[in-house]
Amino acid sequence: MKYQVIRNEKYDFLGQFYATSYPNLHKYPATMLPQIGIEVLKELNISKGKLLDPYCGSGSSFASGLECGITEMFGFDINPLAILISKVKFTKISVNTIIETKAKLRNEIFEFVKNEQNINKIKLPNITNIDFWFSKEVAQNLNIIKHFIYQIPDENIKNFFLVPFSETVRDCSYTRNSEFKLYRMKSEDLVNFNPDVFGVYFKKLNDTIFIYSNIYFPKLTDDIKVDVQYSKFQPNENSFDVVLTSPPYGDSRTTVAYGQFSTLSNEWTGIDYARKIDGMLMGGIKAKSILKTGVIADYISEVNKVDNKRALEVTSFYNDLEVSIKKVAKSVKTNGKAIYVVGNRTVKNIQLPTDQFIAEKFEEQGFRHLITYERALSSKSMPSKNSPTNITGKTVNTMLFEYIVINEKK
Repeated sequence: MKYQVIRNEKYDFLGQFYATSYPNLHKYPATMLPQIGIEVLKELNISKGKLLDPYCGSGSSFASGLECGITEMFGFDINPLAILISKVKFTKISVNTIIETKAKLRNEIFEFVKNEQNINKIKLPNITNIDFWFSKEVAQNLNIIKHFIYQIPDENIKNFFLVPFSETVRDCSYTRNSEFKLYRMKSEDLVNFNPDVFGVYFKKLNDTIFIYSNIYFPKLTDDIKVDVQYSKFQPNENSFDVVLTSPPYGDSRTTVAYGQFSTLSNEWTGIDYARKIDGMLMGGIKAKSILKTGVIADYISEVNKVDNKRALEVTSFYNDLEVSIKKVAKSVKTNGKAIYVVGNRTVKNIQLPTDQFIAEKFEEQGFRHLITYERALSSKSMPSKNSPTNITGKTVNTMLFEYIVINEKK
């Protein structure tokens, strides 16, 4: 069965970016435009009830919910960096306290570094290949900032100061910042790379304070509850009125490497399994046999003719996505809506109809497919081309459109 797809230019948001309505406090891969969620919630006339995002990332769906008047929202993710960003954006804390804490932190750091003997008093954290990713001076200065952030007694304030710290870790490392995957700069670029770690941190902290105090803080009224949890989503029967989410488009190893992007930040904030996160995400463990039923089966069969290993990896992703959809479906109330924003990636020159798979799996769980909108993918931070053959110059389009799949529980 082919589920109806309508090209809807209203959802293209040409020339708009994430920052157009809700600037993010921290760069994050493949974030859903909040404008999409805002528009679709308005179209469905949803302005109250409980909202769920089972793979919440940096919290785009909560920005959409806030704008539409929803006051109770729940999110889950197993990337600690994603949870940190989402919590900070949607936790109401005093801006005056933030500014006072900034002044105190700045003073403590600059008093501390006046005495060079102090630098060696703080033990460096256990960062994998720290000398490969950071110069000695950068690592020491990052460690000083981290040390004083962790002296902040209030957990919410401490988390706030960790967001620009995470960005500083990335910007002052030897990673290529234009990449989401963990690649080191070219050797010729390392020669002149000598960042002012303290300058970078306090600039990013000021930017974070400005965005938070002007965009998020005014919307976080006392009746707003955004509960973000570091865990995989587990079913909670008939609890949610609407699901608004943008799940991963494929396994992290071959599509968007959320874990790799976050690795250094997570290690610097004490996550000792940071390098295993991509394997923990959807499709992280390869299947033993190829999926042979449903709308996706023929496509995986075509991939299998070319590459059995890739077919098993693709199967693994769709197996995990189906398990997740079953959990989500159980948790939606009767007449509740499930809105999934997803891309159909290409593997071995075969485009996989993830939008159709999602519609099919929700219908199997007692939902009715209402509509799928196709939108031009013009502003998402993802590669639009890749080189699956690794032959220089030989690229294929990975994704040009995104799909908004809307289902209703009967």
